[in-house]
This record gives sequence, structure tokens and C-alpha cells, in this order.
Amino acid sequence: MYVQSLMTADPTPEARLGWSDEFDAAWDVLGRPGTPARVTRLDRGWSTAAHSFSQVTGDDDPVRLRNIGADIAVGDWMIPSDDGERVEHVLERTSAFTRRASFDGMRAVSHTLAANIDVVFLIHALGMTPSPRRLERELVLAFDSGAEPIVVLTKTDLVDDPEPAREALADVALGVPVLLASGISGEGVDDIRAFSSGNRTLAFLGASGVGKSTLVNALVGDALQATSAVREGDQRGRHTTVAAELVPMPGEGWVIDTPGVRAVSLWLSGNGIERAFADVFDLMDGCRFRDCKHDQEPGCAVQQAIADGELDPVRLTALDALIDEEEALEKEQKAREKAADRRSKDKRRPEADEYDGMRE
Repeated sequence: MYVQSLMTADPTPEARLGWSDEFDAAWDVLGRPGTPARVTRLDRGWSTAAHSFSQVTGDDDPVRLRNIGADIAVGDWMIPSDDGERVEHVLERTSAFTRRASFDGMRAVSHTLAANIDVVFLIHALGMTPSPRRLERELVLAFDSGAEPIVVLTKTDLVDDPEPAREALADVALGVPVLLASGISGEGVDDIRAFSSGNRTLAFLGASGVGKSTLVNALVGDALQATSAVREGDQRGRHTTVAAELVPMPGEGWVIDTPGVRAVSLWLSGNGIERAFADVFDLMDGCRFRDCKHDQEPGCAVQQAIADGELDPVRLTALDALIDEEEALEKEQKAREKAADRRSKDKRRPEADEYDGMRE
């Protein structure tokens, strides 16, 4: 039986899909309907999914379902409807990389880039000016996703000494590993591949042109992701990955590559901000007053650390900006919910008035 084969100690080809006890428990909550399939690609209202590894490799036809109305992302486990036409259920996720939707008029709506990720690699590139502020945002999203974040600095083949750039990002990463890699020379590729042991799922996120697709090609062993040269001068790349896709790695493990994310827009944070700015929050615990604004109050440990050169004031400014952004998003979301409630009430009111008239 399919599910039994997924749970064997000696993994079968189907077990490579990444099924785990957590997903089995989530399926059990639903009453174990249908046969679970993992989403391998999304395309404008359609999900491509697989019940077995042979459907991923192309030896068997994959499952194609309509996903309109379903909150679904690449990496999700879902249950098809009885007629096999649409997504009926999405199993509870173990992790999800979620940001605010970038579409006009949709600021208070979330957009999940990838789901059920074990390790998320935040990709930056040598040959570009390091972006600590972008990395801070990525770390907030990564910590809130539930996946393990790892920073990767790519294109080591372009510079003689990558250490200054690595140290600049390590100062922001606060203990999160910062790896060096090159999809061209192969440096660091095996170190990244090691994270996929046990059929774990890896995701790669970063701006266009940072070398994500080239790195994925080196990991999977085949040029599955189309790549193109970055523009000379600013080192910015074209969007070479046009759709997120779940790609099998040789031996075991999975890679989710995503299109280049130009704007890292936060969604409502759990403890991601606190973890990404743990250095600042630790200092706040030493302030004299619990309601310290960390501006000009006496006994402010944060301002003292800045004066002593122990904390870059830009870190505090960046933290304040992210907190303000989250508060603004909360207000937008509440306004959106109120507007939706009003529309719902307006739709129900004529029916209620008609019923009251009949009762009279």
C-alpha cells in the first residue's frame, strides 16, 4: 500500500517524496481521505503533484489539479477531490515561507512562497554590495517559517577574498551559519547538499542574479533550471526561474527553487523579529525603565551600547522600521477584515428584511 511504503524504515522510491509522521498525523485528523500527493509545481490555477517518485521523474504521468480557492504552495501535501479534478484538502504544514503579497491592492494578503521546508538558504552574492538590511528581513521571514535558516554567499569564483563580505553578513546573521559557495567552481556545493540527508527539503531564496539557479543546477546534477547572464554593470539578473518547483536531488532530498524575490515584504511576525534582532532585544532587557523608547531616556542600555560602539545604530533604526511596518500591516489587515464583514452583512440583510416582511 502507498502509505505503508512511505513509512518503511528502508525508504522506497515513494518514500523519497518526504512523507513523515507529522503528515501522517495531519492526514489522520482528516479521517485519512483519498491518497496524499505532494505539490511539485504551481501554474496559474493548476497544481502539479505526485503520489510517487516515478511521477516526479516523468516515468508516470503526474497529477494535475485545479487549485482555485485553495491556499496551496509548492511542497504542500494535499488530498485530491474524489473526481480527481481539484485540491480537496491541504495537510497541515510543518513550515511555510510566507511574505506579504506584492500585488497592488493586496498588501494585507499573505503569499506563501514554499511549504514544508526543512532548511531555507538565504542567498547573497559576491560581486554585489552586501545588503545587511535585506538579510535582516530574510532572517525574520526564515525564523517565522519554522525552517532552519542558513546564509549562503555565492559566486566565490568572482573574487580573490570573500572574507570581508562574509564577515559583514555574519555580523547580521547572529550565529546563523554563513557558507561560501559557487555553482560554477563547485565550492561549497557538497556542504549544502549534506543538509538534504534523510530526504529533507531545501529552499533557496534571494534576489535575481545572486546565482540561485546555477547553484541548484550544481546540486541536482542536471541543468533543470534555465539560467541567463546578469546584466553587466549592476550584476542584476533576469528572472531565470519563472515558477517555484520541487526538484529531486541525486540519492535523496529535495530542492525548492523560487523566482527571484525583488522585495522582501514581511508578513505578520511570530518571534522572527525577536530572533533576527536578538542582540538588540538582549540589550533592551537591561534598560532602567520597562517602557523605555530607546531614544533619550536615562539608563537606556541600547543607547549606551551605541555610545560605546558595541551596537551599530543602524541596527536599531532597522528594527524600528520593521516594527512600524508590521504595525501598519496589522492595521491594514484589520481594515480589510472589517470591510469584508460589512460586505457579508450587506449581502445577508435583504434576505433578512424579506423574511421579516413575510413574518408580518
